[in-house]
Amino acid sequence: MDMSQYRELFLSETREHISNLNKLVVILEQEPDNRETIDALFREAHSIKGMAATMGYDRTAQLSHHLEDLLDGFRSTGEVPVPAIDYLLAGIDLLDGLLDDLQSNRPERAIDVFLREPLPVASVGEGVALEQSLAAADENDEGTAKGPGLASAQPAPAAEINEPAPAEDTDFFQVLVDLAEDTPASAARCILILRELEKAGDLISSKPELATLRGGAPCTRLQVWLRTSLAKGHIKEALLRVSSVASVRFIDDRRKRSERRGSDEGARTVRVRTDLLDQFVNLTGELLTRRNMLNRATLTRDWNGLNQALVQTGRLIDDLHHHVLQARLMPLENIAGRLPRIVRDLSRKTGKKVTLRLLGTDVGIDRMILEELTDPLVHLVRNAVDHGIEHEGTVTVSARREKGLILIEVADDGKGMDSAHLRRKAVERGLMTPAHADTLSDRDALMLVCLPGFSTAAEITDTSGRGVGMDVVKAAVGNLSGTLEIISTPDRGTRFQMRLPLSIAIIRILLISCGGRTLAIPLSRVLRTLDLTTGEIDNSGKQSAFRLDEESIPLYPLAEALGLTAGTAGETTWVVLTEIKGRRIGLRVDRFIGQREAFVKALGFPLNLLTGLSGATIEGDGQVVFIVDPQALFENLQLSTKP
Repeated sequence: MDMSQYRELFLSETREHISNLNKLVVILEQEPDNRETIDALFREAHSIKGMAATMGYDRTAQLSHHLEDLLDGFRSTGEVPVPAIDYLLAGIDLLDGLLDDLQSNRPERAIDVFLREPLPVASVGEGVALEQSLAAADENDEGTAKGPGLASAQPAPAAEINEPAPAEDTDFFQVLVDLAEDTPASAARCILILRELEKAGDLISSKPELATLRGGAPCTRLQVWLRTSLAKGHIKEALLRVSSVASVRFIDDRRKRSERRGSDEGARTVRVRTDLLDQFVNLTGELLTRRNMLNRATLTRDWNGLNQALVQTGRLIDDLHHHVLQARLMPLENIAGRLPRIVRDLSRKTGKKVTLRLLGTDVGIDRMILEELTDPLVHLVRNAVDHGIEHEGTVTVSARREKGLILIEVADDGKGMDSAHLRRKAVERGLMTPAHADTLSDRDALMLVCLPGFSTAAEITDTSGRGVGMDVVKAAVGNLSGTLEIISTPDRGTRFQMRLPLSIAIIRILLISCGGRTLAIPLSRVLRTLDLTTGEIDNSGKQSAFRLDEESIPLYPLAEALGLTAGTAGETTWVVLTEIKGRRIGLRVDRFIGQREAFVKALGFPLNLLTGLSGATIEGDGQVVFIVDPQALFENLQLSTKP
């Protein structure tokens, strides 16, 4: 029988079982004699074993059977010894790795080393308990193949690698290298960077070009397309050793990402409640009825009947839209379930006593948003434990609906962040001038941790300090058309708030006229819209600006940023207020057209290579309207946001 048709279902369900195993073992560590938890662990391992054996995944079945035998022994003794906790977690990690192999269509990795290595015992009593558990497991299953003992919780140390290991395939991506402000001989420094990149692989193109740099032209950012077989981590490490390099980032080839997304699309699954499926059937029947009404009204020229049928069809489509969004929702628990294990491991590593609280994990979030949110959420929690909590404290992850958005907050009750200290660090690292730092509000100063390469940590750790990786978090939230806000007070903790749309497939947009074209901006990117008179705009300096809430806001023409011809300025200037890199800026447009909901379609090659465009939608008259992402557009252009 061909079992391949059940592969995705197996992978999806086994992921859930592994997530449950992690949570249950963390609970068991606090309550080693909790019989209900031991029984639940046994059932999870038993389920994985049965499904893997049915699918023919031998090593996954063998490992889960081994863990099942061990847990069955603990069911007999009624208690789990301390050394077995680490062993169980190591086994779960190996199961997770086996699942990664299966999902990537690779052969299952070896497990015999794990099964053979002995587990160190903390005390004689625990050693007896372990022997009793193994003996009980043997009595319950005589046919189980068993090694000489339990494996160590810690994996064997890997051999030291002196040379960077090449990736399996050649990769093609863009390297963005930012130099520190006031870097002397910046052109010469960029030439050194290009030479380093030439050692890594094939340098396809650079901006500025090598000839321009040899002419001594100043350069603050180098953009290079590189084809290489080396890992990005090794390339970044080499570039950061070059003097005056402030940050290194990588942007994958969008064509490759689109192809990968297309190939993976069929592999994605989501569970849908049967009552929702019933609603879809009913709505489909109603739509068929309305279609017949529209046909009849058109043939008989019954315009009143036609209008009535159109109104009813519109209501049905709205209802269908609502139910489709409901079907795409998945609970935050799907990604938050791994957090207790992460906090447990970090607490042990840092010697801190940290409690994790999860609130609102049953809140439904769009599947696509949830998938992209996993890494940012994990990074925020790791930062809270490693650098937010000093000795003992609580990390709280909560989610709730707020004004048509999803608010996800990661909070700690640790030492907090000092905005004055962040300003000093930014100046010391050459990220801004003292004069610029003095103009920052406390809110803007806290957002400095999201600058690439910014960190307040005294020393480098495995998890990183605040700011190391925070630029990735902010970028990920921005890519989801969301916003990130940091609220912190010294000695009173820190809160990271991510506000995300309910869906990124159907969003509300602001239609604008710009450079003779109709464009759209996601409303999640719009703080306010303004109608300014000529007298309210200050054009005396190099940068146009206007005053708002006692703050000087820089004003940029959106048409110029997009390479379009700006319209003729009139008595009224139409401005979209948005936020770039934590600072408010104004975008001048020709006029506002209105707001509406839009179905966003991804751009295909080569349009997906255009900077600042996040997608497109189609108007009722068939006109294609491009959707502008101001953050991506202006970050790429490196327009100054200084007042």
